[in-house]
Amino acid sequence: MGTVPNAYYDFVMQYAPYFYVIATKMSQDPPSGQKDVVVEDGSKFQVGYPVEIKDDAHAEWNKVASINGNVLTMENNLQYTYYVAKNGKVEGPNPDFGRGAFPAAFAIDFLYEAYGAKQFESAKTDILNKIVELANFILTQQCTDPNKRAYGGFKNSETGTEYWSIDAGRCIPPLLKAYKLTNTADYLNAAVLAGATFLYNMQHKPSELGVHDKYYGGFARYVTIADAWSQPMNVEDLYDFIGLKMLAETYDTANKTRYETMMSDAVAFLRSGFEDLYLWFDPKPSGDGKWHRVGINETEVYDDPMSFALLGLYTYEGWSLTCQRVYNFIQTIRASAQYPAYHPAICWPGYIDVVTRFPACAYYDAVTSGILWKIRAAHDKSSLAFSMQIIKKYQEEFMFWGPKFEDYSPITEQKAMANVSWLAQLFLNYEEPVTPFTRILRCKGESALLYPIRQAADKVTYSEPLDIKVIVSPTRVDEILIEPGYMVNDYITVYTFAPLRQHDKIRRKGEDYEVLGVQAFDFAGETAYFKANCRRLMGQ
Repeated sequence: MGTVPNAYYDFVMQYAPYFYVIATKMSQDPPSGQKDVVVEDGSKFQVGYPVEIKDDAHAEWNKVASINGNVLTMENNLQYTYYVAKNGKVEGPNPDFGRGAFPAAFAIDFLYEAYGAKQFESAKTDILNKIVELANFILTQQCTDPNKRAYGGFKNSETGTEYWSIDAGRCIPPLLKAYKLTNTADYLNAAVLAGATFLYNMQHKPSELGVHDKYYGGFARYVTIADAWSQPMNVEDLYDFIGLKMLAETYDTANKTRYETMMSDAVAFLRSGFEDLYLWFDPKPSGDGKWHRVGINETEVYDDPMSFALLGLYTYEGWSLTCQRVYNFIQTIRASAQYPAYHPAICWPGYIDVVTRFPACAYYDAVTSGILWKIRAAHDKSSLAFSMQIIKKYQEEFMFWGPKFEDYSPITEQKAMANVSWLAQLFLNYEEPVTPFTRILRCKGESALLYPIRQAADKVTYSEPLDIKVIVSPTRVDEILIEPGYMVNDYITVYTFAPLRQHDKIRRKGEDYEVLGVQAFDFAGETAYFKANCRRLMGQ
């Protein structure tokens, strides 16, 4: 198994079940040995908030005991002196979002795996206590009033009034994992209530009540505590299959037939929309009876619903034709003139134009790298290895929601519990791919530097270099069209496991080469290696 960065583990242990974490700058230098920290905006904090006090030299965890304007008084004395000039800041939960069931759920998913990992052997008691804390919190978010349509569902946030089908799908697996570790019946009962009652009702009640014009098999998006319905049916609810499958096969076998029928009906309806890369269906009588995407011309999709749906369907039916079609279609969407730095092997963009087949925003939705790790480990090992290399190098940046293509700086200055929890699973489960070609690379390959293209407009710029292994051979004259001013020995052919792109730069033995074209070679349905023709960069 891999190694989880301490920052990721600490983030989950300290901040779950909060959705997001933001930083507020210090306005004075707080000395060590006392409890007061003066920040630029004290309204961003609440009493009881866990916080990380930090600058470029030091960091420590604490908790807010009281607030007086912009003065935060901590529970414990500061261990270090912090300096505004060294980027002194206090990180804490974003009060605009607060806490929620699904960040708690994703945190448990990671902590459950961490509990059995050698890396965290000495922290098992702390991890178990945190899992219990989060599972108990999830229970407080469940509707337990049998007279409500939301009965058995989970609030979309601690102060929310909407009970989404997808949040039930997110909460069932971690509750069952918590039950497995603790044998606490309340966790099992809550998961069964969410699956056999709430999700069943979200699938069946809309047609019975006239919210849907007929029974489709999909799940209504959400119902409010006041019994108001949001009738669209999201493909993302294919993710619900993970929990329903766990219930059917292990934890509630008495209702196995019900769960299997629910999944069978749902996939029969949602499959066509998913394969055609739609996000939801809007049924009559309130809707138009059509599938929909987002964007002005409805050509765009969000990447995370597609990723969650893909993982759910993959868990349900394996590497089916539907899973292959959706994954391969999105994975082969390449960089554009507007966004030349985009690389699908790292992660998918927050918005994807599935008609023009280009990214429709300037940032990665970092959580996707974590959601897809199981699929990539089994079916796209080169992308898995490349994404791990980037995320490990820029692990702080990928804690934020929306690292930009160009430099991985955040599109929004807030760290996300979903990102950190899912990427922590990627770190924990990562193993270097071992294939016939990687064995050859380790034995016969030479070291080179890959400079991914960043900009290609007025001036060509590159990202920081990455270490890669390559096998290099001279390019034959019949393989290329020699350009004016160049000779055949200015060209080389490179074989590598890293997914190169046109216009990337490779530095080999001190010489720089531009990648002219890349050809992927597949074996048994998976890319085995890449072959690239490269030309020497003159004047470099």
